[in-house]
Amino acid sequence: MSVNILAVGDVTGSSGLKFLSAKLKTLKMLKNIAFTVVNGENASGVGVTPSQCEDIFCAGADVITLGNHTWGRREIEPYLDDCPYILRPANYAPQVAGRGFGVFDAPFGSVLVMNLIGRCGMAFGPDNPFFAADRILKNAEPRVILVDMHAEATSEKAAMAYYLDGRVSAVWGTHTHVQTSDGRVLPGGAGFITDLGMTGPVDSVIGITPELSVSTFLGNPPRRYVQAPGPAKLEGAIFEIDENTGRCLSVEAIRVTD
Repeated sequence: MSVNILAVGDVTGSSGLKFLSAKLKTLKMLKNIAFTVVNGENASGVGVTPSQCEDIFCAGADVITLGNHTWGRREIEPYLDDCPYILRPANYAPQVAGRGFGVFDAPFGSVLVMNLIGRCGMAFGPDNPFFAADRILKNAEPRVILVDMHAEATSEKAAMAYYLDGRVSAVWGTHTHVQTSDGRVLPGGAGFITDLGMTGPVDSVIGITPELSVSTFLGNPPRRYVQAPGPAKLEGAIFEIDENTGRCLSVEAIRVTD
């Protein structure tokens, strides 16, 4: 038998969170989704609060992953220790709050979810995500293993997918907020898409009011980014997984709009 796993791209701002709350449960029902992972690191624009995490869970997420804006709202730190269903990148320094992977119960059995962050183009120095993945997988027992690779470079995301192919069920990229058209099953049976896209304002520059982003690229003095108004969208991908082998059978990129 196979099961459908849904991965949802970065929830961005209040409109993204509101749209997720309005659409996710219906999408899960229509697509017969057995397990859902949502990247929530931009729910506050930069970062996410504990109350916003609770809203994401209420919307239908089983697990929340984060990324480079994990520490954007510092009140999240104790929540990361207290709530086992939210993950920050596993290759962050070991002394920081939270956990980078977890094994969770699902209708089809246990599922391991891993959150990694890339190093190419990022303005800080996390541990090597490839070695971090090896350490986590060394004693992994679940057949179904899912990886959120939060990274800037498409090459780093693809390299990670091929590196883990044959050892995990699915690898998806987050962070760039632009959905890619390359969803596919790799030779070893791992499903892969370079980036899930974004859950947030449609008429925006990766969630930001276009005028502010344009002003930045023109070289004007920096201004605080403001979430774009208007209609929203939900983007992500559905991975059909053979629950007996953990291999991916198909990948479908999805987009929900009003």
